[in-house]
Amino acid sequence: MDTGQQHSRRQGVVRIGGASGFWGDSAVAAPQLVGSGAVDYLVFDYLAELTMSILAGARLRKPEAGYATDFVDVAMRSVLREVAARGIRVVSNAGGVNPHGCARALAALAAEQGVDLSIAVVEGDDVMPLLPALREADVREMHSGAPLPQRILSANAYLGALPIRAALDAGAQVVITGRCVDSAVTLGVLMHEFGWADDDYDRLAGGSLAGHVIECGCQATGGLHTDWDTVPDWPGIGYPVVECHADGSFVVTKPEGTGGKVVPEVVAEQVLYEIGDPAAYLLPDVACDFTEVTLAVAGADRVHVRGARGRAPGDRYKVSATYAEGFRCSAQLTIVGFDAAAKARRTGEAILARTRAMFARLGLPDYDATLVEVLGAESCYGPHAADGARATREAVLRVGAMHPRKEALELFAREIAPAGTSWAPGTTGAGGRPAVSASIRQFAFLLEKARVAPSVTIGERRIGVAAPRPATARASEAQRAVAPDAGPPPENAPQRGEDRVEVPLIRIAWARSGDKGDTSNVGVIARRPELLPVLREQVTAERVAAHLAHLVEGPVTRYDVPGLCALNFVCERALGGGGMASLRNDPLGKGMAQILLAMPVRVAPRLLD
Repeated sequence: MDTGQQHSRRQGVVRIGGASGFWGDSAVAAPQLVGSGAVDYLVFDYLAELTMSILAGARLRKPEAGYATDFVDVAMRSVLREVAARGIRVVSNAGGVNPHGCARALAALAAEQGVDLSIAVVEGDDVMPLLPALREADVREMHSGAPLPQRILSANAYLGALPIRAALDAGAQVVITGRCVDSAVTLGVLMHEFGWADDDYDRLAGGSLAGHVIECGCQATGGLHTDWDTVPDWPGIGYPVVECHADGSFVVTKPEGTGGKVVPEVVAEQVLYEIGDPAAYLLPDVACDFTEVTLAVAGADRVHVRGARGRAPGDRYKVSATYAEGFRCSAQLTIVGFDAAAKARRTGEAILARTRAMFARLGLPDYDATLVEVLGAESCYGPHAADGARATREAVLRVGAMHPRKEALELFAREIAPAGTSWAPGTTGAGGRPAVSASIRQFAFLLEKARVAPSVTIGERRIGVAAPRPATARASEAQRAVAPDAGPPPENAPQRGEDRVEVPLIRIAWARSGDKGDTSNVGVIARRPELLPVLREQVTAERVAAHLAHLVEGPVTRYDVPGLCALNFVCERALGGGGMASLRNDPLGKGMAQILLAMPVRVAPRLLD
């Protein structure tokens, strides 16, 4: 262990670096964090819901695949010797649907580099063997109520932090898990280091929040920030480090000399990212309440986070299953010149009309779904698109389709290139025939924890791990809309009858959006406390639903987050099915906050910067 690590432990601080936000994150992350000397642990998060679908498809084609290969081939290859020499420990959910395959690949790399490495594998998340009994019990999708599909490719329970703690307690230097909640890779470290009990719920909530903040990499250090133009040195942006204390509080920072910025508004955006009810953020180990979390500047690029509260978790795991249903294909063409957007839309509609006629002659059924988008003409803004965007002289046509028969979409793929000589002038950029792929979809359901048996394998040892103790009642699983705080208004709050001017929401708020399946959430944060009453008054669930009606088909629920001077909007049936089930160019809702920030609000001029 190096002197920096010894010093951090003496100070009662555990330093954890977030080295990956998704499968495909930058190769600079692990070397930057290890080289900084500022971390005791590296944690890697690879498993977005979409990623599980991809990994399931990979294992379908190649049984030894199914894990995030970047973890071994890129990240660990670049730092393994230094990690071992410095005594840095590593926790990663790179195992995907094949954690033992990932461990074997890492062991081979360690042997190649002459490194003696103790690797633990967390297993038990794979619930495929339970499917016959679950089908007989008529298990249903947790949102739609649909029955369990016949052709399930993978089914994995979201495990928590207890197996990771057990693996670290057993001496593992590297812990590889399959599916677990993203924040568990951090919480497991903190339970091991600080000896937190599994019913110390406030500390577990704080540790889970620390994991949530760093689970998406640079999103905690300025990435995706609303005020993007204030974030310095994008090429050298720092990856996040949390300096965690035994009371559950922590400081968010980044390696010295790196780009990006760590300030309260950046961290607040990430706290609200991909959550539902902030008073009931439900995890396997703890039900978290983030409504009173506060952020304070603790120095340059340092934000102190405290105030998370927790209570007992529920008695069920969430299970994410994937299944194949039909095929999908998407293609793009560039259209140049006058009326580019109109030419692009007509081209897309012509391709679909032509292929539908061909299907009819061949006795093939119609498409299951189609979508024509014109990128560059603000098609994602729907009725709010600017006139200038519609008049663009360069646009990208994106046309997608789903069909139960692969041969139908192969026909569709062949009919993209002929547009280059058949229809709109200025058509270019075909770029070859698009590929047809299986349409892999997600199916989420709840499963009693008692039916899942997590365990840890380390060397020849196998360690059983008990499930987290659930609440005695299901109250912790109930979601609720939080009414606006009725406390005294802040100083300089808007006054009734005061003259106001109309501005876009971005003038008074920061925002970030994310996805969970077909649900999108948008966290909206007041730029100053006195602007929160304006948000509560004017950014209502009804107005948000109306503004996003061209995208959101389900209800919109608003939650209050007074500690952050924020509101969180949960939009259901908002992503065209979400993930690989969506034909949209933005199936993950990344642009939804940007679209909402254009919504007009009326504000007293004295409250504007």
